[in-house]
Amino acid sequence: MKKTTGVINGRLWGQKANDWAEYQETTCASVFDAVLERTDVGIGTSYLDLGCGSGLAAVKAAEKGATVTGLDAAPALLEIARSRLPGADFHQGDLEQLPFEDDRFDVVTGFNSIQYAGTPTTALREAARVTVPEGVIAIATWGEPGGMEAAQIVAALKPLLPPPPPGAPGPFALSDEARLREFAGEGGLDPQEVFDVECPWVYPDEATALRGLSSSGVATKAVGAVGQKAVDDAHAAAIEPYKGPDGSYRIGATFRVLIARRLPS
Repeated sequence: MKKTTGVINGRLWGQKANDWAEYQETTCASVFDAVLERTDVGIGTSYLDLGCGSGLAAVKAAEKGATVTGLDAAPALLEIARSRLPGADFHQGDLEQLPFEDDRFDVVTGFNSIQYAGTPTTALREAARVTVPEGVIAIATWGEPGGMEAAQIVAALKPLLPPPPPGAPGPFALSDEARLREFAGEGGLDPQEVFDVECPWVYPDEATALRGLSSSGVATKAVGAVGQKAVDDAHAAAIEPYKGPDGSYRIGATFRVLIARRLPS
């Protein structure tokens, strides 16, 4: 039986779920806040977060009064999400086969998730299917890599990873605004505004930085290929230029967000 993208990603992203929740997910807080504000998530909003991870965006939506649903491929991350927000409806599943009925959600978000499905356009069409007509879908991806400090950290693992399959999209495949808008159109959406959000990675010390950086699915894949020490060494070298006098680190990172609407039926 062929493994789905969700099965593979769930295994990779679940390996260090606690470290992700404690050290790395918080670096995305600014983009969560910005998107929830721009999409008017509030009291009575039916909200779905695709690739919800350990649930920080879901918690923020619930604090605004939304009825929250989340989906992720990693059971370990979902366990944390459920502990943070017991009243929400969290599901394990695949982005390309959403377990929800048509026309259900007012707002759907995908924070650095939809583009990593096996067939991203299929995942986006699924997101559109479960959104109410003229409802809002927000796609958050990496910002332009040129000059971005975090892009250098991401690149540090490339030599340690197995070669990607031919045609596989890289992490910055949708960073170009024109391509991002085109992608939204391919998914049957009406692309509207695009904006960038600064989300610096801030760590109090090297040990915390290494735990956070090593918690991603990509880092887990690299650890499987070359071992934890090699990954830590690569990360330590990459973050050294961003070390402050007090031993803390601040690494510039940017997300690019597209807000789109589902076209009326």
